[in-house]
Amino acid sequence: MASSYDDKTEQELMTELKKGSVKALNAIYDRYAGRLYAYIIPWVKSVQDTEEIVQDVFVNLWKYHAGLDPSRSLEALLFTIAQRYRINAVRALAASPVYEDFLDYSNKLKSEESDKLEYDEFLAQIRKAVGSLTSQQREVVAMSKLDNLSNAEIAEKLGISEKTVRNTLSAGLKALRTLLSDTVFCILMNTSIYLISQQ
Repeated sequence: MASSYDDKTEQELMTELKKGSVKALNAIYDRYAGRLYAYIIPWVKSVQDTEEIVQDVFVNLWKYHAGLDPSRSLEALLFTIAQRYRINAVRALAASPVYEDFLDYSNKLKSEESDKLEYDEFLAQIRKAVGSLTSQQREVVAMSKLDNLSNAEIAEKLGISEKTVRNTLSAGLKALRTLLSDTVFCILMNTSIYLISQQ
């Protein structure tokens, strides 16, 4: 059933929102959430992060609803708020080595004329593979590939034999190679191995 707020103008919705109307906020969300999502996702790439930013825009709008100026453009206000969140998200993304790896991976896929893998799916593949390792495998692989420790050094730190280190490292890398494509495996080994230590 259509709400009486569906037909209201921007100024009417702003006026109602300024008074604290949750119905007005819901109507604004229904009207603009999809547009904001479409505006943000090409920059942020992640579906989850985009959805969070859209939610943050409306939380911000509600937080400051009492100070709204109904004569201003509601659409312009929403996109101004969204732009601030988008810029912050892109800055954070640009500083992420995992995202750099994803861009490299995407470029390789494009050169092979394959479909582009979404960033969320890329991370999910890595996390799923890393999550399948035992805690000792994750620790040994991280110490070997991230900290560049020798088998002897790892054995000493963990109080296990070098043979156990070799076997654990071999099993861990074999499991990752089996679960990941060659390209993703190489990326993980090159610069994103720290994900292993975060599991």
